[in-house]
Amino acid sequence: MIKIAFAGFRHGHIFGLYKLAKSNPEIEIVGAYEADTEAREAAVKNLGVTFNYDNYDDMLQDKDIDVIAIGDYFGKRGSLAIAALKAGKHVYADKPLCTSIEELNEIEVLAKEKGLKVGLMLDMRQAKFVPIVRKFIQEGNLGEIHQIFFGGQHPLLYGTRANWYFEEGKHGGTINDIAIHGIDLVEYLTGLSMKRVIAARCWNAFAKEVPSFKDSAQFMIELSNGAGLMADVSYSAPNSSGYKLPFYWRFTFWGTKGVMEFNYNSKEITVALDGKPGVETIPIPDVDTGDCLSIFVDELKGKPTYIDTEQVLKASRNTLLIQEFADKQG
Repeated sequence: MIKIAFAGFRHGHIFGLYKLAKSNPEIEIVGAYEADTEAREAAVKNLGVTFNYDNYDDMLQDKDIDVIAIGDYFGKRGSLAIAALKAGKHVYADKPLCTSIEELNEIEVLAKEKGLKVGLMLDMRQAKFVPIVRKFIQEGNLGEIHQIFFGGQHPLLYGTRANWYFEEGKHGGTINDIAIHGIDLVEYLTGLSMKRVIAARCWNAFAKEVPSFKDSAQFMIELSNGAGLMADVSYSAPNSSGYKLPFYWRFTFWGTKGVMEFNYNSKEITVALDGKPGVETIPIPDVDTGDCLSIFVDELKGKPTYIDTEQVLKASRNTLLIQEFADKQG
């Protein structure tokens, strides 16, 4: 039985992780800690969480804990992960794992030195379209991929989204916040990795109440085969539409043999192949693709997995490098 304790309930994603842990027969939730009174009360009300640690240090000193699950505000996560690894605990976090390259470097060194695992809620890999899209691309049906675009625009939800998002030093950048899902998924689907950042920009366009919050984000990178990837991960989607639009996590792949497009809410994939007129659609099977936490459990047990510590750290590093490039533009 893997014993897990939760540190921080500042984002809705960690609520989902708590539910996954609670339903997993191989996991026992042994405790929780949250310094913020409002967040603690929400976790008790919505999840029935029992908070049995007065501070984080007490949690880290508990020898019965195997894994620390981190869900504090983004700017604090890196320090919490570093402390957990120093205490000999595996780490599983909501994304982003941290907000600086320096923190990531220390996390990577500690994990390697101590033989510990680091997991992240990169749960888009469990989207129902992933197996069929990956198979189609890996079989060479699109030929060599040369252009990729994805849009991961989110609703800003100012006024209902947690206030800490808009406080200096707590968010860490819109690219680091959102883009990691797309960066990780593109590499998993195509086998192509990031070679260099060509351009990146973040600016304020929607959160006029907080001019310092750069809610809009775009970037261009070169991939390992020379392909170009362009992306927009702005907080620009209409608030009233939530996450249900056909533009939500919309991906287009252009190759030497054709083009493919799909989005997170798709029921089918659209393809146009050279030699065939027009477009055709491929239905997305309604199959159980598992969950991100169960994959981490398998990694802890030494089983081969399709996402592991090395890939988590790589996706985090690539996304931070893009964010860093944008930050230098001012």
